[in-house]
Amino acid sequence: MKKIIPLFKVFMADTAAEEVTKVLNSGYIGQGSKVDNFEDNLKKYFNHDYIQTVNSGTSALHLALHLLKKPTPHHQIFNKGHYADKRWLGLEPGDEVLATAMTCTASNWPILANGLKLKWVDIDPDTLNMDLDDLARKITPKTKVIMLVHWGGYPNDLDRIKEIQERAYQMYGFKPAVIEDGAHSFGSEYKGKRIGNHGNLTMFSLQAIKHITSIDGGVLSSPHKELHQRGKLIRWYGIGYKFHMNDVCATVGIENLKHADNIISKHRENAAYYDKHLQNIEGITLLKREKGFDSAFWIYSLKVENRDKFYKHMSGCNIAVSQVHERNDKHTCVKEFQTHLPSLDATMGKIVSIPVGWWVTPEEREYIVDCIKKWK
Repeated sequence: MKKIIPLFKVFMADTAAEEVTKVLNSGYIGQGSKVDNFEDNLKKYFNHDYIQTVNSGTSALHLALHLLKKPTPHHQIFNKGHYADKRWLGLEPGDEVLATAMTCTASNWPILANGLKLKWVDIDPDTLNMDLDDLARKITPKTKVIMLVHWGGYPNDLDRIKEIQERAYQMYGFKPAVIEDGAHSFGSEYKGKRIGNHGNLTMFSLQAIKHITSIDGGVLSSPHKELHQRGKLIRWYGIGYKFHMNDVCATVGIENLKHADNIISKHRENAAYYDKHLQNIEGITLLKREKGFDSAFWIYSLKVENRDKFYKHMSGCNIAVSQVHERNDKHTCVKEFQTHLPSLDATMGKIVSIPVGWWVTPEEREYIVDCIKKWK
C-alpha cells in the first residue's frame, strides 16, 4: 500500500463551509445564537442539561478547577449545590490534585495555573488509565480533587472511584471532587450512560483531530445547576476568563455533531476488528476490555516489545503510529512533584497507537493487521 494511512485525520462535514460563510457574512461572529444552538444540540446528545461550550478543552479544565475553589462571600451560590453538606471544603492554594502523568500536558498544567499541587498516581498497565489501588493509597487530608483521564476513550471505573471518595470522607470528613478529562472519550459510555453523566465535572475536547471538532473548542459538563450557571458567567471576559466559544466555531461544531454517531461507530468497528485479529501475536499485548466499559476509541493503543523495531516496520508499511502522549512528570516545571511510578516506568516504552478512525477502510484495517503480524 503506497499511500500513508494516517494516525489522525480531521473530519469536516460537507455542509460546514457554507454554514460558516453565512455566519461570516452575518455581521455577528462572537458568542451568539449559534453557540446557544450548539449547546442545545450537545444537551440532547449527552441527555444532560448542564452543558456549556468554551474555546478549548484546556479552558474547560481550568474553569472546572476554578469553580471548585473555596467560595468567597460574593460567591455563596456555589454552596447551594452538590458540595453544600460540608463534605466539600473548597479548593485553596496548595491543595493536592491526584492526577495521572500519562496524558497530554493540557490535562495537568491547569492544575498548576490554579495554584494547586500535583500528586502523581501510577497507571494501570492493562488499561493505561489511573491505577485505582494507587489512587486509594495516595488520598491525604490535602487531597481535594481527583483528575481522571479516560485513555483512548476507555472509561475509568467510576463506581470504584465513588467508593474511594466515600472512604476519604470517612477518614478525613470530606470528599475529593472528581474531574473527568474526556478529551479522548466523546461518545464513550460507562455502564450504559455516556461519559459526562456520572455526577462529576467533565471536559470534552473539540480540537481539530478529535471525534468531533469545532476547529478548536471544548465542552464542560457540570453535575448541577449552580456550578453550571456560575461557569457560564466566569467563562465570559470582563467577569472571569475569556473562555467562551464564538459563533464561527459553534457553526462548525453544529454541522459536525450531526455525524457523531457514524464517526464513533466506525472507530468502534475498527477497534473490534483489531481486538479480534490481533490476538496471540508474539510481542504484542492488547489492552483490557470489560463489559460496561464502552470506549469511543479516539485512539487504539497496544503494548509492543521492542517498540523501535515496530516503529521502523510500520513506517516501512506506510502506516503512521505513535505513542501520542509523553509522560508529564518528566518536565522540569513539575520536578518538585516527582515520585516513583513503577507501572508507568515499565509501560512507557511499549505504548503504541495504530490508526483506528473513521477514515480507515476495511481494506486498510486488514492491511494494518497483516503488517503487524509480520513485524517480527
